[in-house]
Amino acid sequence: MKRALLYCLLLVAPFAARAQFDRLKDSVVQIYGVVMTADSLVALPYVSVVVKGRNQGTYTNEQGVFSLVVLKGDEIEFSSVGYKPVLITIRDTVKGNQYSLVQLMVPDAQYLPATIIKARPTREQFERDFINTRVPDDNIEIARQNTEAAKRRILARGLPQSAGEATSRYLSQSAQKYSYQGQMPPMNIFNPVAWADFIQAWKRGDFRNNN
Repeated sequence: MKRALLYCLLLVAPFAARAQFDRLKDSVVQIYGVVMTADSLVALPYVSVVVKGRNQGTYTNEQGVFSLVVLKGDEIEFSSVGYKPVLITIRDTVKGNQYSLVQLMVPDAQYLPATIIKARPTREQFERDFINTRVPDDNIEIARQNTEAAKRRILARGLPQSAGEATSRYLSQSAQKYSYQGQMPPMNIFNPVAWADFIQAWKRGDFRNNN
């Protein structure tokens, strides 16, 4: 009994696979189309043609022509800047595996709020406002400010130490520690050179709170 059932399954399997392949082949559709404006029938280049719900799509070329492989029942969305998006459905009743269409798109007008420009009442007021108006710094001015010595010192204080600087600092501290091992290290409060460096740093504004 089992042998007969297995034999029947082996006989039916190729026909079932063939029928499934035929159904899948019949559901595939190659779309050829052109996208144009609805008012003047001018070809629209670079229109996005996407199968909704799947990561599949294409763009129209310079003549507004596109080609795309889809399945029957898929929804195709056409979108372009300045035009209303269009959504169409490839019906299951399409005959054959090729389908051609001409898709028209309507401009999408955007109305901005009205802007009223008024002149200054007097010339003196115009000159005063013109002189007091602060113009934002451009990239060249910002770059010039960032390369100033004071600004470089401020930016340098916020940068983390590199591996070489950290190693050099550690070795310097270790050498100073071992050189005064067993005795009190000298205090720089009585060092005139240290006081001179402190006064110069104070004049430069190194200790100024930028916040």
